[in-house]
Amino acid sequence: MTIQNDTERANLIEAGRRLAAVLEALRMKVAPGVTSEELDDLAEQLIRGGGDEPSFLGYTPEGAHRAYPAALCVSINDEVVHGIPNESVKTLKEGDIVGLDLGLTHKGIVVDAAITVPVGQVDEESKRLLAATEQSLMAGVRAAVPGKHIGDISHAIQEEIEHAGFKVVKELGGHGVGDVVHEEPFIPNYGRVGEGAILSEGMVLALEPISSAGKAAVTLAPDGYTYRTKDGSRSAHFEHTILIEKDGARIITG
Repeated sequence: MTIQNDTERANLIEAGRRLAAVLEALRMKVAPGVTSEELDDLAEQLIRGGGDEPSFLGYTPEGAHRAYPAALCVSINDEVVHGIPNESVKTLKEGDIVGLDLGLTHKGIVVDAAITVPVGQVDEESKRLLAATEQSLMAGVRAAVPGKHIGDISHAIQEEIEHAGFKVVKELGGHGVGDVVHEEPFIPNYGRVGEGAILSEGMVLALEPISSAGKAAVTLAPDGYTYRTKDGSRSAHFEHTILIEKDGARIITG
């Protein structure tokens, strides 16, 4: 999506504000004993209560064999992304980390964001993994300037994650967003400065660094959606929808 006028811009900003509020409510709900289905129910209730639609529910990504069956993706520990919250019992335990990935559609505009949250007290490596991945997202945002390239974003994210001693999950990455959940361009979380499409004012992008505390290889579960690390190591995922403006990127979902 490329923002064409002030009305679209205002609707995008309002969509981001609403999604950020829902994600914050979900963050506050996370605790030992809470189930993934409870989190999904809360996400859908809050989105619909505001007069909006959950973007993921019923969405069929390219290559998928069925529509996604929930409003929220809940990915625990070695689940990298797209964990289905409502098809099997998943209960949060003290020391877990849980990724919450959510899309919201407001007045026809889709926004997408994710956080990874500690459940109670977590080990030091998990704390560092979460901090490094979130910092890499902010590095990517800073690199998103008109006239620069997708590769500048990718390189900034990769540098931050690898400098902290973690691995980039290369099969997955960010994307355009706005008209639908996933649009061009694909935004890898690794790359070289000066490569890829040129960034221009008005572009709406979802940046989403995804990292692993162990090896970067992932595998797709039989449910067709949930990615896991092959070695069972923990993974973290953070995401913001951003708008490229004249002087740099504006975080829409923050």
